[in-house]
Amino acid sequence: MNHPVRRCPALLVSAPASGQGKTSVTAALARWHVRQGRRVAVFKTGADFLDPLITGRAARSPAYQLDLWMGGEADVRGRLYAAAGEADLILIEGVMGLFDGDPATADLAAACGLPVLAVIDGGAMAQTFGAVAHGLAEFREGVCLYGVAANRVGGDYHAKLLRGSLPPKLQWTGALPDEPALALPERHLGLVSAGELADLDMRLEALADAWGRYAEHGLPPPVRFRAASPAAVPPLLRGMRVAVARDDAFCFIYPANLDLLRDAGAELRFFSPLAGDPLPACDATWLPGGYPELHLRALSQRVDLHAALREFVMAGKPLLAECGGLLFTLDELADPGGERAPMAGLLRGRATMCPRLVALGLQEVVLPEGRLRGHTFHHAHADIAASPIATATNPNGAPSREAIYRERRFTASFVHFYFPSNPEAALRLFLP
Repeated sequence: MNHPVRRCPALLVSAPASGQGKTSVTAALARWHVRQGRRVAVFKTGADFLDPLITGRAARSPAYQLDLWMGGEADVRGRLYAAAGEADLILIEGVMGLFDGDPATADLAAACGLPVLAVIDGGAMAQTFGAVAHGLAEFREGVCLYGVAANRVGGDYHAKLLRGSLPPKLQWTGALPDEPALALPERHLGLVSAGELADLDMRLEALADAWGRYAEHGLPPPVRFRAASPAAVPPLLRGMRVAVARDDAFCFIYPANLDLLRDAGAELRFFSPLAGDPLPACDATWLPGGYPELHLRALSQRVDLHAALREFVMAGKPLLAECGGLLFTLDELADPGGERAPMAGLLRGRATMCPRLVALGLQEVVLPEGRLRGHTFHHAHADIAASPIATATNPNGAPSREAIYRERRFTASFVHFYFPSNPEAALRLFLP
């Protein structure tokens, strides 16, 4: 069956480096267009969990990942094609600098014909702003730099200097001023989670207002999107109930992973360990990553949940614990200040949070269920008294190689798995 080409305005928001303001500009654009009555679909390049929570709130729709390595090109094209059939604008936030990494944000732009909006922190420059933009535009053939946005502008005159420095072929699309009220708070793994910011919507409205002061263009030109056929989802979980921990301690959840579980027939039952929720009646459980180290006291006092999870594992039922979920299943966890607290005691070992990043990078692992891809990103050093059943590898040769542990049907690792990388293998993690 031939699917028609779909056209939808789209921008890939990138930058010369991390910390330039990509998330702020993407969020400002999303909320500004939503206020014009447009339907905005937002995506994030790469593995990050936190930025999509902000941009998804700004667009009032979940933000999904687009990753040429974790998900593959068919997954990327399929998601863009679906979005083009429903949205008036597609916004994709890049990762790091435009040409950083393998695959880089530029690789996604080239593969899918996406025009790039470069966000440049102009706070400490004037005419050099144009030189940076020119370098981004000319560095690689096949990557189209559509326009430029300035972040941390000091005022109207500063914005005029930055705008005037651009070469004629590059459009000035807008700017955000250097105002404390527009800042998005950060912590050791990036931005503070959207669920922890009581005033997030107020900040997003302020970002949209600020963008409106300098915006000079409405919708970008439409992009042509062609249909793709991502991997099929077998109905392996039909009739099953999967309990998913979800709160500020367990908040690193790809929306695509939840979709895949539902598409496989699972009924999802969310519960909050922090709120005191018991483990729901279920056939399988998922403890995603997050920030257990910020909630040591509350999690250590959940002895009822600890006991329920131990009983669950002893009964041979499937439990997947990822990164922060793994930390919760250890005997003990210490926060960066050295405070220690007992955890669930499913996996013999203890962990300490470190001030510096311990592991970062894409991960691929071959499990008995099949090959899965994902990533690792954490500040924890763990001493685990168990032998791994497998060890992940990094496709770029980076040193991060995470171990995967298993007891009965309990699987634990620092790897955050992207389930669509191999739907059948991911689903089999939840089978007895």
